[in-house]
Order: sequence, then C-alpha cells, then structure tokens
Amino acid sequence: MSEKIPLLVLNSLSQEHQAQVAAVYDMTYLPVPAQAERDALIAAQGARFRAVLTIGSIGLTAAEMDAMPKLELVCCMGAGYEAVALDAARARGIALANGAGTNDDCVADHAFGLLIGAMRHIRTLDRLCREGVRREIIPHPPNVSGKRIGILGLGTIGRKIAKRAAGFDMEIGYHNRTPRDGVPHRYFDTALGLATWADILVVATPGGAGTRHLVDAAVLDALGPKGFLVNISRGSVVDTEALAAALRGGRIAGAGLDVYESEPLPPEPLIGLDNVLLTPHMAGWSPEATQASLDRFLANAEGHFSGRGVVSAI
Repeated sequence: MSEKIPLLVLNSLSQEHQAQVAAVYDMTYLPVPAQAERDALIAAQGARFRAVLTIGSIGLTAAEMDAMPKLELVCCMGAGYEAVALDAARARGIALANGAGTNDDCVADHAFGLLIGAMRHIRTLDRLCREGVRREIIPHPPNVSGKRIGILGLGTIGRKIAKRAAGFDMEIGYHNRTPRDGVPHRYFDTALGLATWADILVVATPGGAGTRHLVDAAVLDALGPKGFLVNISRGSVVDTEALAAALRGGRIAGAGLDVYESEPLPPEPLIGLDNVLLTPHMAGWSPEATQASLDRFLANAEGHFSGRGVVSAI
C-alpha cells in the first residue's frame, strides 16, 4: 500500500469529514488556530506537506508557502480564496483549486432569508408577538415582491440570487467590473449607480483589497431611507461604521448580514440595532453544502495527484 500524502488542514471540519479525509491523506488538522500556533506548526512540519486545505478567509501566506518546499496543491473549500497568496503559488507552480458551485444554492437561499427577514421585520415581529402586541398598532413592513434588486457581483452565487429574485417578480440589476455576456439583467458600471436605482442591494462580490469598503457611506446614502442591504459575501466589502451610522440615522431602512469585518468577533457597532438581522457566517453551511464542498476537495486533490488536474481551478 502506498504511503499517504501529507496534508495540512487549516479550516474546521466535522469529525465525520475529518475521518473521510484521514482515510485518504496523512492529515494534520489545525483549524482556525492562534497565529503563533500556526507559525510553530508550519515551522516544525512545513517541509512534509504536499497539500493544504483552507478557506478564503483563513488563506495561506507566501511566507507559509516558502516554509513548505514540497507543497504542490492549495485547495479552498467554498468559492472564496481572498487570503491565499495566489501570485506566490503560481510563481512556484503550485496548483490552486476551490469549491466553486458547491454551496451556491445554500448561500442564495440564505440571502433571500435575510432579505425577507429584514424587509418584513421578522425578528421584531417575533418579539412583538411574544409580548402580546396587537398587529393594529405595528407599522406595516413593505412587500418583497416587485421591488428592484441590485446584485453587487453577478458570479455563480449572484446568478442564483437573480434566479430567486425572478420568482418574486423583481426587477434585477447588477454591477460587475464588466458586463456579463448573455445576461438579460440591467447592467450598472458603478456600485453607486446600482444603489441609486435599487430598493435592495445584495452584496455577492468576492472579498479582498479590490472590493474593500465598496459599500461605503455614499453607496448607503444612494440606497436611501427605504432601501435594504444584504451581505452574504465578505465583511470587508461593507464599511461597518458607515452602515451602523446609516441604520441608526434612518438613512437606510434595514440590513441582513451574514458576514462582518470583525470576524470571528461579532460586529459590535450593529449589535444594539433593531433594524439589522445578523447570522454568524452560516450562509454556505448546510449538511448538503458542506458534504459537496468536501467531496469537491477530494476530487480536486485526487485529480491533481493522479495527474489529470484539479476539477475547479482558481
């Protein structure tokens, strides 16, 4: 029997998924460690590893790659890869892959859950119902159907969100760096222009330096006092302090967020606000989605080490 390939796993996996991976690879498991612990392990064992499994927000640095002379594959579970040093990997000829497409439906479902929950004031209505408040004295929340939805980033997840929006008879607009071929939705060449047009702005763009604070005070003001924001991409895309100020001042009506700049800590400026619905970065997590993401990693790794190539290259 051939020796198992040494693999470093930096993201959390269930015990079942750890067992699946360990059955095939010589797995070293160090999920979301303190940086000092991560540095110490890579310094001590980095020379062994031929593959790394991570996620976009945890990533892998150029210095860490340098400490792994045998490294030939870096995989991300899920679509994101913003904290992976791509240029350093490519300069070394290290194969790069992700789990694009494995959790799109789960994320799009969650986005619409946040959208409906925020617009229909579900969190507040639940509390008022438990307190015995009669509906006659509660302000009416707006319809979701028929509104204009602006999607900031029409990638695979953005397209799934647009598909769900069509079922709600929404007008659909989007902003990318360039228009998508064959897409019927209205294109806007700036985030500001999209926010000015939209009733709801859904953030589905990748994270990283290029999109940091793309949703700032000006974009929120363009969305306006009847507008709603949903973010299921990366916390860095939205300026948290600007969002908190807009929500407190009634400059936008509400927000639904699954991601925050402060992760893994909660977004303190937003905690006390009733017009924001918060979930702890769970949009891409379901039994179905996480199994599909793990299966994709195994397929990517098997493809690489067999010589056929990864299934979903970055």
